[in-house]
Formats: sequence, structure tokens, C-alpha cells
Amino acid sequence: MSDVTLVAVSKTVGLEEVKAAISAGIHDFGENRTVLFKEKQAAFPGESWHFIGSIQTNKIKDFVGRAALVHSVASERALIAIAKRAEAAGLVQSVLLEVNMSGEASKDGFAAGDLDAALEAACALGGVRVEGLMTMAARENPTAARKSFAGLRELRDRYRNMYKSAKNIRLIELSMGMSDDYGIAIEEGATIVRIGRSIWL
Repeated sequence: MSDVTLVAVSKTVGLEEVKAAISAGIHDFGENRTVLFKEKQAAFPGESWHFIGSIQTNKIKDFVGRAALVHSVASERALIAIAKRAEAAGLVQSVLLEVNMSGEASKDGFAAGDLDAALEAACALGGVRVEGLMTMAARENPTAARKSFAGLRELRDRYRNMYKSAKNIRLIELSMGMSDDYGIAIEEGATIVRIGRSIWL
């Protein structure tokens, strides 16, 4: 099994808890609100901060160039806006494309059938590097979760081969799995898991 990066989702805790987690050996943290992302990233700039929340285009300035990885790019509009902001700053922002593998209307993300068009669009953008894919599985349904995670891995593998010559499409990472289902996600090939509740109990 390859190494799996643990991203500690720190949205429910303060700076002291983050400091304690760093002392315990955790160095990747995830925030889903830009206000808290900026506050904690500024307090601990030596750690890797991941933006995992829904993307509002007027808040992109708050995480581009600060985030080690943006997990939640769920539309071409968001992808283009991030790329423009990054290019203007003279940098390349690492991102993941969020895919709605469960088909739930309540979840953001590209439909699996729209992923090819999104990757084609990314190829033309100089300010982003697509490192991989992300999904959120249906809650409290291990069978459905496994199907979603396996499906995301299959998509990643298919498109990684198709886009292997694209300079800014890497498709290495699979960000999938949270407190309730990270074990299944790891079995299905997750390279990143996003854990909140189980860490901060």
C-alpha cells in the first residue's frame, strides 16, 4: 500500500488544538471556510494547509498561493477563476477536481461524464496543475461508499493514461474518505484522507 496523507480537518478547533496536533506529528490541515483558513495558515505557515470547502469565486484570492492543495474544484468556472488568479500572481496552484460519484443532488462536483471536458479545459490553463480527483461518498452506506471510491480510482487511472502528455495534468492523488469511511477509501486506493471528528474527540 502506498503512503496515505492524513489531512486533519480543523474547522471545529482553535489554534491551541492545531498546535497540539503539530506536536503529535500532524502536518497537513484542511479548512472549508476562507476566514479560518487564512487565520490558521498565517499562525502556522510552516504546515501544509488544504482548502476543502465549496469555492466562491470572490473568495479565491484568500487561498490561491496559500493552499498546498485545493480539493474542491467542482466547476469549470471555479477552475478558470483559480487559474486566472494564480497566473496574475505568477504561480501555479495545485488543485483536485471534485467528482460527484454518488449522484446525490446535495453534493457538489463534476458528473463523471463531464470530467473529460473539465480536463480538456484545464490543459489550456497555465495557472493550475490538476494533481488528482476528490469525492465525498454517501454517508452511512459502506457498500455505496466503496462503489464511489472504486469508481473514482478507475476514472483517475483512465484519464491519467489519456492525459499523460499534458504538462499540467498529473492525476496522481485520490482524496477520498472521511471519519466514517476512510478505511474503505484506503482499501480502494485513496492517497489522501480528510479526517475531522475522529481526531478531535
